[in-house]
Amino acid sequence: MASEPLIRLRSVVKTFGSGATAFQALRGIDLDIEEGDFVAIMGPSGSGKSTMMNILGCLDVPTEGEFLFRGHHVESLDRDQRALLRRRYLGFVFQGFNLLARTSALENVELPLLYRGEDGKTRREMGMAALDKVGLADWWDHTPAELSGGQQQRVAIARAIVTHPQVLLADEPTGNLDSARSVEIMELLTGLNRSSGITVLMVTHEPDMAAYAHTIVHFKDGLIERIDHGALTS
Repeated sequence: MASEPLIRLRSVVKTFGSGATAFQALRGIDLDIEEGDFVAIMGPSGSGKSTMMNILGCLDVPTEGEFLFRGHHVESLDRDQRALLRRRYLGFVFQGFNLLARTSALENVELPLLYRGEDGKTRREMGMAALDKVGLADWWDHTPAELSGGQQQRVAIARAIVTHPQVLLADEPTGNLDSARSVEIMELLTGLNRSSGITVLMVTHEPDMAAYAHTIVHFKDGLIERIDHGALTS
């Protein structure tokens, strides 16, 4: 019997507001995400993709329906339980990098470990290992102002993977980069997906970036319009 998917959504609805002003951002989503997949989520503004990403990242919960992570019902967890799930299993990368300006690359990468209570030696070892994975071990003592946009995003990715998450959620990770740096970041993400087996969930507006994914989920008007498989480039 086939194993259950890493993530399973069933009849997921997300409603904002109530009464006459209620708005359904998601109108009944069914989706399975397999462990080790690379999924791109696409759609026009207002299609529901950002709401979907917030639910997948345990930052919000469905109004109706089921969200299962490794067979456990996330929709029934309280805020603290969802925060624990995020810290243990999820990593986040954002369009704006979100690095602390006056701290080194290593100190930025160490932040999730600091929150987790790791000692200084462990933080440094794990932080340097993460920087090495993204090709920035030699830049560990540089501040964001001393790094290019592509390098800053690499630091952000190192920070996201330093805790060895099972899922990496990337929200427009190439949105602030030129085309050459965008390709570098996508090749890095696909390399991490292949070598580490990390499941990647990425929101993007750019078809050429989505083409790096194994699976492309197209959203429209709060629904999944279609799912394309086998889209990975060479």
